[in-house]
Amino acid sequence: MVPMSNILQSEIWARFQESNGHTVIRRSGEGWSYIATVEGGKTGRYLYSPYGPVAEDAQTFDAALTSLQAEAKAHQCLFVRIEPTNPAIWGERDAAAFLTSRQAVLSPRQVQPAHTQIIDLSGSDDEILKGMKSNNRNLHRNIHKKGVTIEVSTNPEDLSILFAFLDETADRNGFNRQQDEYLMQVARVLMPAGAASLYIAKLTDENGESTPIAAAFVYDSDDTRTYAHAAASFEHRRLSAGIPVVTNFILDAKRKGLKYVDLFGIAPEDQPDHEWAGFTKFKKSFGGESVEYPGTWDVPVTSLGYRAYTLAYKARPAVRDAVSKAKAKVQSFRSR
Repeated sequence: MVPMSNILQSEIWARFQESNGHTVIRRSGEGWSYIATVEGGKTGRYLYSPYGPVAEDAQTFDAALTSLQAEAKAHQCLFVRIEPTNPAIWGERDAAAFLTSRQAVLSPRQVQPAHTQIIDLSGSDDEILKGMKSNNRNLHRNIHKKGVTIEVSTNPEDLSILFAFLDETADRNGFNRQQDEYLMQVARVLMPAGAASLYIAKLTDENGESTPIAAAFVYDSDDTRTYAHAAASFEHRRLSAGIPVVTNFILDAKRKGLKYVDLFGIAPEDQPDHEWAGFTKFKKSFGGESVEYPGTWDVPVTSLGYRAYTLAYKARPAVRDAVSKAKAKVQSFRSR
Protein backbone atom coordinates (compact mmCIF):
# COMPACT_ATOMS: atom_id res chain seq x y z
CA MET A 1 0.00 0.00 0.00
CA VAL A 2 1.18 3.55 -0.79
CA PRO A 3 2.52 5.36 2.33
CA MET A 4 -0.13 7.52 3.96
CA SER A 5 0.11 10.68 5.99
CA ASN A 6 -0.58 10.29 9.69
CA ILE A 7 -2.23 12.68 12.11
CA LEU A 8 0.49 11.97 14.72
CA GLN A 9 3.12 13.35 12.31
CA SER A 10 1.12 16.45 11.37
CA GLU A 11 1.67 20.08 12.27
CA ILE A 12 -1.77 20.33 13.88
CA TRP A 13 -0.93 17.43 16.20
CA ALA A 14 2.33 19.16 17.10
CA ARG A 15 0.33 22.25 18.05
CA PHE A 16 -1.96 20.10 20.18
CA GLN A 17 1.05 18.60 21.97
CA GLU A 18 2.44 22.09 22.61
CA SER A 19 -0.92 23.18 24.01
CA ASN A 20 -0.59 20.30 26.48
CA GLY A 21 2.79 21.58 27.63
CA HIS A 22 5.03 19.21 25.69
CA THR A 23 8.37 20.18 24.20
CA VAL A 24 7.88 19.47 20.49
CA ILE A 25 10.71 19.11 17.99
CA ARG A 26 10.11 19.45 14.25
CA ARG A 27 12.89 18.64 11.81
CA SER A 28 13.01 17.81 8.11
CA GLY A 29 15.42 17.27 5.27
CA GLU A 30 15.37 15.97 1.71
CA GLY A 31 13.08 12.93 1.76
CA TRP A 32 12.53 12.85 5.54
CA SER A 33 10.79 14.62 8.39
CA TYR A 34 9.64 14.01 11.92
CA ILE A 35 7.71 15.47 14.79
CA ALA A 36 8.86 14.28 18.21
CA THR A 37 8.12 15.12 21.83
CA VAL A 38 10.28 14.95 24.92
CA GLU A 39 8.72 12.35 27.22
CA GLY A 40 9.48 10.60 30.48
CA GLY A 41 9.90 11.37 34.14
CA LYS A 42 11.77 9.96 37.12
CA THR A 43 12.95 6.87 35.25
CA GLY A 44 14.50 9.01 32.50
CA ARG A 45 13.69 11.21 29.53
CA TYR A 46 13.36 10.06 25.95
CA LEU A 47 12.47 11.52 22.54
CA TYR A 48 9.36 9.95 21.02
CA SER A 49 8.32 10.17 17.36
CA PRO A 50 4.91 8.44 17.06
CA TYR A 51 4.58 6.61 13.74
CA GLY A 52 7.80 8.32 12.76
CA PRO A 53 10.19 9.28 11.45
CA VAL A 54 8.67 9.77 8.00
CA ALA A 55 11.19 8.73 5.33
CA GLU A 56 11.24 7.71 1.67
CA ASP A 57 13.85 4.95 1.90
CA ALA A 58 16.69 3.55 4.00
CA GLN A 59 19.06 6.43 3.27
CA THR A 60 16.60 9.14 4.25
CA PHE A 61 15.56 7.11 7.30
CA ASP A 62 19.20 7.05 8.44
CA ALA A 63 19.37 10.83 8.02
CA ALA A 64 16.24 11.27 10.11
CA LEU A 65 17.54 8.89 12.78
CA THR A 66 20.84 10.77 12.98
CA SER A 67 18.91 13.99 13.52
CA LEU A 68 16.71 12.38 16.19
CA GLN A 69 19.76 11.10 18.07
CA ALA A 70 21.36 14.54 17.98
CA GLU A 71 18.18 16.15 19.31
CA ALA A 72 17.92 13.50 22.02
CA LYS A 73 21.44 14.31 23.22
CA ALA A 74 20.70 18.03 23.15
CA HIS A 75 17.60 17.48 25.32
CA GLN A 76 19.38 15.10 27.71
CA CYS A 77 17.34 12.09 26.65
CA LEU A 78 18.47 8.51 27.23
CA PHE A 79 17.07 7.16 23.97
CA VAL A 80 14.95 7.78 20.88
CA ARG A 81 11.62 5.95 20.52
CA ILE A 82 10.48 5.43 16.91
CA GLU A 83 7.68 3.70 14.98
CA PRO A 84 8.47 3.74 11.23
CA THR A 85 5.58 2.68 8.99
CA ASN A 86 6.79 3.02 5.38
CA PRO A 87 7.86 -0.43 4.05
CA ALA A 88 10.06 1.31 1.45
CA ILE A 89 12.46 2.06 4.32
CA TRP A 90 13.46 -1.59 4.83
CA GLY A 91 12.48 -2.77 1.36
CA GLU A 92 12.84 -6.52 0.80
CA ARG A 93 14.67 -6.93 4.10
CA ASP A 94 13.06 -8.01 7.36
CA ALA A 95 12.00 -4.86 9.19
CA ALA A 96 13.21 -6.11 12.56
CA ALA A 97 16.63 -7.03 11.17
CA PHE A 98 16.87 -3.65 9.44
CA LEU A 99 16.11 -1.77 12.66
CA THR A 100 18.41 -3.97 14.74
CA SER A 101 21.25 -3.14 12.35
CA ARG A 102 20.66 0.51 13.32
CA GLN A 103 21.21 -0.38 17.03
CA ALA A 104 17.46 -0.28 17.67
CA VAL A 105 15.86 -2.66 20.17
CA LEU A 106 12.21 -3.61 20.45
CA SER A 107 10.70 -1.33 23.06
CA PRO A 108 9.45 -2.84 26.34
CA ARG A 109 6.37 -0.69 25.82
CA GLN A 110 4.52 -0.92 22.52
CA VAL A 111 2.74 2.42 22.11
CA GLN A 112 0.84 2.91 18.83
CA PRO A 113 -0.88 -0.14 17.29
CA ALA A 114 1.38 -2.28 15.11
CA HIS A 115 -1.63 -3.77 13.28
CA THR A 116 -4.41 -1.77 11.68
CA GLN A 117 -7.11 -1.88 9.00
CA ILE A 118 -6.84 0.54 6.08
CA ILE A 119 -9.65 1.35 3.64
CA ASP A 120 -8.65 2.66 0.21
CA LEU A 121 -11.10 5.37 -0.91
CA SER A 122 -10.13 5.38 -4.60
CA GLY A 123 -13.24 3.46 -5.66
CA SER A 124 -16.80 4.75 -6.00
CA ASP A 125 -19.18 4.89 -3.02
CA ASP A 126 -20.84 1.70 -4.24
CA GLU A 127 -17.49 -0.05 -4.57
CA ILE A 128 -16.48 0.99 -1.05
CA LEU A 129 -19.81 -0.24 0.33
CA LYS A 130 -19.51 -3.48 -1.65
CA GLY A 131 -16.29 -4.21 0.26
CA MET A 132 -18.23 -4.21 3.54
CA LYS A 133 -20.34 -6.94 5.12
CA SER A 134 -23.89 -6.98 3.76
CA ASN A 135 -25.30 -6.09 7.18
CA ASN A 136 -23.25 -2.89 7.21
CA ARG A 137 -24.48 -1.93 3.74
CA ASN A 138 -28.09 -2.59 4.72
CA LEU A 139 -27.84 -0.52 7.91
CA HIS A 140 -26.18 2.33 6.01
CA ARG A 141 -29.02 2.44 3.50
CA ASN A 142 -31.96 1.74 5.82
CA ILE A 143 -31.13 3.02 9.32
CA HIS A 144 -33.23 6.14 8.64
CA LYS A 145 -36.31 3.90 8.55
CA LYS A 146 -35.76 3.25 12.26
CA GLY A 147 -35.74 6.97 13.03
CA VAL A 148 -31.94 7.24 13.23
CA THR A 149 -30.04 10.09 11.60
CA ILE A 150 -26.31 10.78 11.45
CA GLU A 151 -25.07 14.29 12.24
CA VAL A 152 -21.58 15.79 12.09
CA SER A 153 -20.33 18.31 14.63
CA THR A 154 -17.19 20.41 14.83
CA ASN A 155 -18.20 21.96 18.16
CA PRO A 156 -15.88 20.77 20.96
CA GLU A 157 -18.71 21.05 23.49
CA ASP A 158 -20.54 18.22 21.75
CA LEU A 159 -17.85 15.81 22.91
CA SER A 160 -19.85 15.53 26.14
CA ILE A 161 -22.09 13.16 24.15
CA LEU A 162 -19.15 10.85 23.46
CA PHE A 163 -17.90 11.13 27.05
CA ALA A 164 -21.20 9.80 28.41
CA PHE A 165 -21.03 6.75 26.13
CA LEU A 166 -17.35 6.17 26.95
CA ASP A 167 -18.16 6.26 30.67
CA GLU A 168 -20.96 3.75 30.20
CA THR A 169 -18.78 1.42 28.12
CA ALA A 170 -15.81 1.67 30.48
CA ASP A 171 -17.98 0.89 33.49
CA ARG A 172 -19.61 -2.04 31.75
CA ASN A 173 -16.43 -3.57 30.29
CA GLY A 174 -13.95 -2.54 32.97
CA PHE A 175 -11.30 -0.69 30.98
CA ASN A 176 -9.50 2.63 31.41
CA ARG A 177 -10.40 5.22 28.82
CA GLN A 178 -8.77 8.45 27.67
CA GLN A 179 -9.48 11.35 30.01
CA ASP A 180 -12.17 13.88 29.08
CA GLU A 181 -9.86 16.90 29.34
CA TYR A 182 -7.31 15.31 27.00
CA LEU A 183 -9.96 14.63 24.34
CA MET A 184 -11.50 18.06 24.86
CA GLN A 185 -8.14 19.71 24.25
CA VAL A 186 -7.71 17.65 21.07
CA ALA A 187 -11.09 18.97 19.95
CA ARG A 188 -10.26 22.58 20.84
CA VAL A 189 -7.12 22.48 18.68
CA LEU A 190 -8.10 20.18 15.81
CA MET A 191 -11.77 21.01 15.21
CA PRO A 192 -11.30 24.72 14.31
CA ALA A 193 -8.56 23.65 11.88
CA GLY A 194 -10.86 21.18 10.11
CA ALA A 195 -8.77 18.24 11.35
CA ALA A 196 -11.35 16.55 13.60
CA SER A 197 -15.07 15.80 13.54
CA LEU A 198 -17.61 14.16 15.82
CA TYR A 199 -20.16 11.88 14.15
CA ILE A 200 -23.35 11.43 16.17
CA ALA A 201 -26.22 9.00 15.63
CA LYS A 202 -29.53 10.35 16.94
CA LEU A 203 -32.82 8.52 17.45
CA THR A 204 -36.01 10.53 16.95
CA ASP A 205 -39.09 9.29 18.82
CA GLU A 206 -42.78 9.70 17.96
CA ASN A 207 -42.83 13.09 19.70
CA GLY A 208 -40.02 14.44 17.54
CA GLU A 209 -37.50 14.30 20.39
CA SER A 210 -33.96 13.38 19.31
CA THR A 211 -31.63 11.40 21.57
CA PRO A 212 -27.96 10.67 20.83
CA ILE A 213 -27.32 6.92 20.81
CA ALA A 214 -23.78 6.59 19.37
CA ALA A 215 -20.79 8.80 18.55
CA ALA A 216 -17.36 8.59 16.92
CA PHE A 217 -14.47 11.07 17.01
CA VAL A 218 -12.27 11.10 13.88
CA TYR A 219 -9.03 12.91 13.00
CA ASP A 220 -7.95 14.02 9.50
CA SER A 221 -4.39 14.40 8.19
CA ASP A 222 -3.44 15.38 4.63
CA ASP A 223 -4.86 12.25 2.99
CA THR A 224 -6.11 9.99 5.80
CA ARG A 225 -9.04 9.93 8.23
CA THR A 226 -8.29 8.10 11.48
CA TYR A 227 -10.97 6.41 13.60
CA ALA A 228 -9.91 7.61 17.05
CA HIS A 229 -12.63 7.11 19.71
CA ALA A 230 -16.18 5.75 19.63
CA ALA A 231 -18.90 4.37 21.88
CA ALA A 232 -22.65 3.75 21.83
CA SER A 233 -25.62 3.53 24.15
CA PHE A 234 -26.09 0.04 25.58
CA GLU A 235 -29.84 0.69 25.92
CA HIS A 236 -30.15 1.12 22.15
CA ARG A 237 -27.61 -1.56 21.16
CA ARG A 238 -30.15 -3.48 19.05
CA LEU A 239 -30.18 -0.61 16.54
CA SER A 240 -26.42 -1.07 15.88
CA ALA A 241 -26.15 2.68 15.30
CA GLY A 242 -22.35 2.53 15.53
CA ILE A 243 -22.24 0.86 12.13
CA PRO A 244 -23.87 3.65 10.07
CA VAL A 245 -21.79 6.16 12.02
CA VAL A 246 -18.69 4.46 10.59
CA THR A 247 -20.06 4.02 7.07
CA ASN A 248 -20.95 7.70 6.98
CA PHE A 249 -17.57 8.97 8.12
CA ILE A 250 -15.87 6.66 5.61
CA LEU A 251 -17.87 7.99 2.65
CA ASP A 252 -17.61 11.57 3.94
CA ALA A 253 -13.81 11.17 4.02
CA LYS A 254 -13.91 10.34 0.32
CA ARG A 255 -16.11 13.38 -0.37
CA LYS A 256 -13.59 15.53 1.50
CA GLY A 257 -10.91 14.36 -0.93
CA LEU A 258 -9.06 12.05 1.46
CA LYS A 259 -7.51 8.86 0.10
CA TYR A 260 -7.65 6.48 3.05
CA VAL A 261 -9.46 5.67 6.28
CA ASP A 262 -7.35 4.16 9.04
CA LEU A 263 -9.57 2.20 11.45
CA PHE A 264 -6.63 2.35 13.89
CA GLY A 265 -5.72 -0.75 15.78
CA ILE A 266 -6.68 -4.40 15.31
CA ALA A 267 -5.51 -7.69 16.77
CA PRO A 268 -2.81 -9.69 14.94
CA GLU A 269 -4.14 -12.30 12.50
CA ASP A 270 -2.73 -15.23 14.51
CA GLN A 271 -4.20 -14.18 17.87
CA PRO A 272 -7.96 -14.99 17.90
CA ASP A 273 -8.08 -14.62 21.70
CA HIS A 274 -6.44 -11.18 21.70
CA GLU A 275 -8.15 -8.58 23.90
CA TRP A 276 -8.95 -6.59 20.75
CA ALA A 277 -10.56 -9.56 18.95
CA GLY A 278 -14.09 -8.20 19.40
CA PHE A 279 -13.64 -4.80 17.86
CA THR A 280 -11.21 -6.25 15.29
CA LYS A 281 -14.11 -8.25 13.87
CA PHE A 282 -16.19 -5.07 13.91
CA LYS A 283 -13.54 -3.02 12.09
CA LYS A 284 -12.83 -5.68 9.47
CA SER A 285 -16.54 -5.81 8.63
CA PHE A 286 -16.03 -2.47 6.82
CA GLY A 287 -13.57 -4.00 4.36
CA GLY A 288 -10.12 -2.72 3.57
CA GLU A 289 -6.70 -4.26 4.03
CA SER A 290 -4.94 -5.42 7.19
CA VAL A 291 -1.56 -3.73 7.55
CA GLU A 292 1.30 -4.60 9.91
CA TYR A 293 4.01 -2.18 11.07
CA PRO A 294 7.27 -3.10 12.83
CA GLY A 295 6.03 -1.70 16.15
CA THR A 296 7.73 0.54 18.72
CA TRP A 297 11.56 0.52 18.80
CA ASP A 298 14.10 2.28 20.97
CA VAL A 299 17.50 3.56 19.86
CA PRO A 300 19.73 4.14 22.93
CA VAL A 301 21.72 7.35 23.14
CA THR A 302 23.71 5.93 26.07
CA SER A 303 23.71 2.16 26.56
CA LEU A 304 24.14 2.40 30.32
CA GLY A 305 21.34 4.95 30.70
CA TYR A 306 18.97 2.90 28.53
CA ARG A 307 19.73 -0.27 30.48
CA ALA A 308 18.93 1.51 33.73
CA TYR A 309 15.69 2.86 32.22
CA THR A 310 14.48 -0.57 31.05
CA LEU A 311 15.26 -2.15 34.41
CA ALA A 312 13.34 0.61 36.20
CA TYR A 313 10.44 0.28 33.75
CA LYS A 314 10.21 -3.49 34.22
CA ALA A 315 10.32 -3.06 38.01
CA ARG A 316 7.36 -0.67 38.07
CA PRO A 317 4.60 -3.38 38.06
CA ALA A 318 6.33 -5.17 40.95
CA VAL A 319 6.57 -1.89 42.88
CA ARG A 320 2.88 -1.14 42.24
CA ASP A 321 1.93 -4.64 43.43
CA ALA A 322 4.02 -4.21 46.59
CA VAL A 323 2.43 -0.83 47.32
CA SER A 324 -1.08 -2.23 46.76
CA LYS A 325 -0.38 -5.14 49.12
CA ALA A 326 1.04 -2.78 51.74
CA LYS A 327 -2.04 -0.56 51.51
CA ALA A 328 -4.29 -3.61 51.82
CA LYS A 329 -2.47 -4.72 54.97
CA VAL A 330 -2.78 -1.25 56.48
CA GLN A 331 -6.49 -1.16 55.64
CA SER A 332 -6.94 -4.62 57.15
CA PHE A 333 -5.16 -3.54 60.34
CA ARG A 334 -7.30 -0.40 60.62
CA SER A 335 -10.50 -2.38 60.25
CA ARG A 336 -9.70 -4.70 63.18
